[in-house]
Amino acid sequence: MPLLDVRGLTVSFRARPVDVVTGLSFSIEPGAVFGLAGESGCGKTLTALSVMGILPPEFKASGEILFRGEDLLGLEETRLRRIRGKEIGMVFQEPMTSLNPVMTAGSQIREVITEPLGLSKKEAEEKVIGLLRAVGIPSPELRGRDYPHQLSGGMRQRVMIAMTIACGPSLLIADEPTTALDVTIEAQILTLLRELRERTGMAMLLITHDLGIIRENADHAAVMYAGRLVETSPVGEIFKRPRHPYTMGLLESLPRKRGVALKPIEGAVPEPGRLPPGCKFSDRCRYMKPACRAQEPALREITAGHRARCIRAEEIEWPPS
Repeated sequence: MPLLDVRGLTVSFRARPVDVVTGLSFSIEPGAVFGLAGESGCGKTLTALSVMGILPPEFKASGEILFRGEDLLGLEETRLRRIRGKEIGMVFQEPMTSLNPVMTAGSQIREVITEPLGLSKKEAEEKVIGLLRAVGIPSPELRGRDYPHQLSGGMRQRVMIAMTIACGPSLLIADEPTTALDVTIEAQILTLLRELRERTGMAMLLITHDLGIIRENADHAAVMYAGRLVETSPVGEIFKRPRHPYTMGLLESLPRKRGVALKPIEGAVPEPGRLPPGCKFSDRCRYMKPACRAQEPALREITAGHRARCIRAEEIEWPPS
């Protein structure tokens, strides 16, 4: 049984019949890292918030989100709170807005662990110091007394990770965990997440716009566009032989070597409710033909374990000539 099994997840506005995420299905095995990539606005974060059960009130989710076989979308809030944090943890994009500015780093971690773990005040304090040390914060006894604004961006993200792993979750959701960090700190945070996964055996849903991060850290890769999965496969296969033009465009836009110009994807992601007919990528696709506009393609298996939402998946060459 997969640890997390998302089946036909659709996220839509409550006030108007517009889907932001449509029919999303994927699964994560225990201990595995599932990388979810796509441009800003494609629905990656809404997918994560749906799993956590903390969607903004203007959205509603339907479908199934099975965690250890239990549908999270059908749970009462009291039961969901027991799972959230203790079984599923989440690292958010920007720690400065996720941490409470008027509480010290240590007190915020202590608040997360004291009741769920049944710790005394002294035990909680020792646990906080241990967690800060585990995520690589120097002088944890002193840093635990600092407020968020007194910490660097990298340290704030480490505090968020410490809070997330405090109760030993079996699934960690990392939503753009290196946003706004410089390259050196980004590498340190990704190394830390990799080490924590190896040490604890937790699974991870790694959400990013950077395919390079997926390639270096995930076991399985999936690409989203306009609220849909357009390609999914074991991570090595999707880089070796991408099957969807959008994935190919993302790979072509990555820096390769000095002196070689980047090749951007023309156009912009369409707004929800203003999607083109048929394939939602058709208005930006250089391989588009009239049949692409007739009907939206299904996410179908091209080779074992490799699926793509494109009627021309078998015939498009990679790398392009």
